[in-house]
Amino acid sequence: MLKRVFVAPDPGGIRWRFASRAVIGISLAVVVCGLAGHSLVAAITGGLAALLALFTVTDTTVRGQAITTALLPAVGFPVLALAASLHDTPVLRDLAFLAVMGLGVYARRWGPRGHSLGVFAFMTFFISQFLHTEVHQLPQLYVAVLLSLAASSTVRFGVWCYERRLPPGVVPPAPPAARGLARATTRQAIQAAAGGAFALAAGQLLSGERWYWAVGATWWVFVNTTSRGETVVRSFRRVLGTLIGMAAGLVLVVPLEGAPVPSALLVAIGVFGIFYTAAVSYTWMMLSVTVLAGSLYGLLGVLDADLLALRLAETGIGALGAVLAVLLVLPITTHATTEAWIEKALRCVHDCTQEAAARLAGSESADPARRITELEAILGRVRLSLAPLVHPFSPLRTRKGRALQVVALLDNCAREIRGLAAVAADPEASHDVRLAAACRRVEVAVESLTTQQTMPAEVSAVVDLPHAVVEPALAHLHSLERALADLAHPLQRAGRAPLLGA
Repeated sequence: MLKRVFVAPDPGGIRWRFASRAVIGISLAVVVCGLAGHSLVAAITGGLAALLALFTVTDTTVRGQAITTALLPAVGFPVLALAASLHDTPVLRDLAFLAVMGLGVYARRWGPRGHSLGVFAFMTFFISQFLHTEVHQLPQLYVAVLLSLAASSTVRFGVWCYERRLPPGVVPPAPPAARGLARATTRQAIQAAAGGAFALAAGQLLSGERWYWAVGATWWVFVNTTSRGETVVRSFRRVLGTLIGMAAGLVLVVPLEGAPVPSALLVAIGVFGIFYTAAVSYTWMMLSVTVLAGSLYGLLGVLDADLLALRLAETGIGALGAVLAVLLVLPITTHATTEAWIEKALRCVHDCTQEAAARLAGSESADPARRITELEAILGRVRLSLAPLVHPFSPLRTRKGRALQVVALLDNCAREIRGLAAVAADPEASHDVRLAAACRRVEVAVESLTTQQTMPAEVSAVVDLPHAVVEPALAHLHSLERALADLAHPLQRAGRAPLLGA
């Protein structure tokens, strides 16, 4: 776990810049709220709004990110008003919270923008419970949110918009969407509401004041997961991260007794940790979230060891609610999800090969780099879907080995594709007639893997070819063919169980 965070590659320092910009943007938002004379509650609300805007808005273009950020108040303000007005009617408040939760998950069907708006809506309701927002505070809170979004956007889109120098991001297209209850987002919305209902009821039995932590835990377990296996693993990591964060809070946060300057410093460290570790370790991200939350409670003057212990218990309840929901309510099998993403990865490998070959043949419109970016995003989803099987506690040792082999071979495919694209980008690279034959074999290999057919002899024979020094593009294609031929072993083992259990 430590290695994943501190040794994980960070090409171009993207994670470092992402986290550093977040600290600057959120700090500026809080300072602006302070200069405007807002209360501590308003400043915290504004800072959290800035955090959400910087963290959850993930459109593939800078323009799209700016539009989504501008839309956040449109969903956040009505939800904040609803939450504040229902404080004295617990039953209606609880029903409204669950409705916002379900709709927030359902909104994922509209891509990154729907996801961002859904998260902002839910977290706005959550923040109102965290800070006990009252109706008379709404005008000041609205202004604080607007000022904070303006401040953080100035940093993100003006002062430090490093994305303008990067190629547009790619959102991996989801497998074909079904209709009604067969659609993943519909099932997940129902699951989230069911899990949230369990967390809400059990959380209130444990604490009439801090029950919302359980609901929040259920919500964040569902974010960026699809299958029941992914959700179970994420639940475990959330509890583990909270446990470690609680220990850190006892050592670092509680002794401060809410002292403003050191508490603010810990808030900044927590923010940096959330943004820096999110892409590589959910456990470490949750540690950072726990430190951040503890520091905020310290600033509000209500932090003690008992509160940290209560948060751990509420987190466990929320994680349990998520697990029960995905296991019992319209479950989405890990097997089906993984197969779909692996097939998409293989199809993308084929498309990347065609683009590179077309570029080598002289086509100016062919762009293998765009396809490679898409392949990297899809491989990220493959790793996420396989996480339950490759987890250290997985009892399925044989399937774990096969899953690790699949990931390694797909990584090999990506590496050879990148090498092929680099050769194709050379204006002096010449077209070799053997490339067409190799590309055709890649297409045949992908077709056999995705349709569960036996690997053709013409492809399998490539594995036995000597590793002679040949034209660079052809060498990459031969290595790609070998990786695809080797994939037939873990993916098409006759008479054996599928890679993942249904």
